[in-house]
Formats: sequence, structure tokens, C-alpha cells
Amino acid sequence: MPPAFGGYFDLSASKEKVTGLELKMAEPGFWNDQETARRVSQEAAGLKGEVEEMESAQKKLQELGDYVKLAEEEGELSAFTEASADMEELTHKLDAIEMRTLLGGEHDKRNATLEIHAGSGGTEANDWSAMLLRMYLRFCERQKWKVTLLSESRGDETGYKSVSLRVEGRYAYGHLKSEAGVHRLVRISPFDAEKMRHTTFALVDVVPEFDDVEVDLDMADVRVETSTSQGAGGQSVNTTYSAIRLVHEPTGIVATCQNERSQQQNKETALRILKSRLYQLELERQEKKIKSIRGDMASAEWGNQIRSYVLHPYKMVKDHRTLEETQDAQEVLDGNLDRFVDAYLRMEVRSS
Repeated sequence: MPPAFGGYFDLSASKEKVTGLELKMAEPGFWNDQETARRVSQEAAGLKGEVEEMESAQKKLQELGDYVKLAEEEGELSAFTEASADMEELTHKLDAIEMRTLLGGEHDKRNATLEIHAGSGGTEANDWSAMLLRMYLRFCERQKWKVTLLSESRGDETGYKSVSLRVEGRYAYGHLKSEAGVHRLVRISPFDAEKMRHTTFALVDVVPEFDDVEVDLDMADVRVETSTSQGAGGQSVNTTYSAIRLVHEPTGIVATCQNERSQQQNKETALRILKSRLYQLELERQEKKIKSIRGDMASAEWGNQIRSYVLHPYKMVKDHRTLEETQDAQEVLDGNLDRFVDAYLRMEVRSS
């Protein structure tokens, strides 16, 4: 049976690629390079899952056609019931496949680093960062992605001044790239004795993880700073200076990691983040050249929010780029970002 679906996903080519990756994994010495082996095995598993998902949808489509034909020919009520159940299951499968076709960006399949930085506003701003952190952790959990806390700077009373996460999973960056920018919260602050309405901002930064590219990095340009790792509540988790902060002097780019088991592991993770950011910077420079030719496009800057979360005097979450909105603000804060991710990806496809 020929592929029933077109678009970005080429079933035959994907099956051939899975076979090629599996042959590579079976080669002697494949696991000698643990990092490369991990990357290849993750790609094989992810692609194999997509192939199985597509084949399952095709099979379900064929079964649905058979039930409908039987129902039409024999007037079987049970066939109509089976067809209805199959249609619902097929709809869910097709929704997942359609989302995959929207994730056609060059780096969409990569892991991602996500950072949240509180704006001005002290305790209220730090609490907003904590709310966003909870939202993204819930979203990642729904996607079954692995999340690692890389670094954190706790607020004096509550929340976070900043927090950095590594998100590992197929299409992690593709799903999370829509979150980069300024997020605005409007609510009655629980920290205000007069119960006044407050507007608070937090900046979310998302970059793909480029652990398989060569970056020309001169370590003489990198300042290495160490400090004691901090646990919950600001308590020191050890007596050694294991937390690492790398500063790339020419660009001012900073990468930190404090939650690995050793200083060397923290340094390796921070270095990977730094290289990813430098690579992303070079991509942005190239993109600016293109923009200078075709004209500037609006960009998210501090105070220029991409999304507003209004909890008072009414409830609404609205994305100002896509105009997607919902009145169920709590559902969004509980990690259901699907409608906003979908709207952003569709907008991106249209603009390209």
C-alpha cells in the first residue's frame, strides 16, 4: 500500500534511515564513543516511533474504510459503532502526525536549553518565574521529555531570580521555541497587603542544543568562575567549589551549571551550553543579514510581551503574535500549551 500521507514525513525514506541507523548501532565499537552513541540511538528510537505511528494510522485508516463499506453494504449497526470508535482514534493519530509536519525547522528535532529570568518587581517577579517553571515542567512531563535542572538563583523570599533547564526529547526545541520572549502576568498579588493589582514580567530564553557541531572556541577568551553549589533554600550541598560559570569575554555570553555531581561535569555541561549559544549567535547574525534585505520583523524585547496571562479582573491567556487566546488560564499554567505551540508553528509555516 502506498503512503497515505504526504508532507514533511516520507515514510519510505524514514524506514530506510531507521535501517541505516540500526546497522550503524550494530557495528563493532559503536558504543566506544558514548556521546555519539547516545545521540544516534535517540535518533533511531525517535524515528522508529514516528514510522510506527504513521503505519498505525495507515492501518487504522484501512480498517475504517472496511467498516464503512460493510456498514453501507449490510446496514450493520455494529459496523457503524466500530467505525465511530476508529474515527476517534484515527483523529488523535492524525493530529499527532499533523503536528510533526509543522516541525520542519532545521533544528526542531534537537534538545533545548530553557532559561527563565525574573523581571523587576522583587518577590512578585520571582514568584512569576516559579509559576512559569512549574508550567514548563508540566508541559515537558506531558511530552515525556527528560528535564535536568542546570542552575538556579533563588529569590530572597520565594521563587526564582533565574533558572536554567536542559530539556531532552525529540522535537523539544521545535515545541519550546515559541516560548522565547517576554511573558506578562496581571493579577492581585498575594504578597501585597493592600491586595492591589500588579503587572509582572519574566523573560524566557530558548536555544537548541548543538552538541554535534564544531564551534571555533578559544578557551583563552573564556573566563571560568567557580562557587559553591546551592541546594534548596540556599543551603550549600557540598564544601567544594563545584558550580561553574563560564563567561565568553568577546560576546559577554554566560553559561552556568551547578547541579551535576562534580566540577568537571558542571564544566562540560556549561561548555556545551556556551557552544550552543555561540552557534546560535552566529545563526542570528546570518539571519539579520537576510532581514536587512527583506526588511525588519518585530522581535520580542523586554517590555514587549509575546504573551499575557491575565488573572484579574478577568481570566485570559493571549499570545500577541498569533492572537491565539483562551479563558482557561489555569489549564495553561498547568502545562497545556498545545494550542499556543500549534498556532505559533502554523504562523511560522505561513511566513516561510
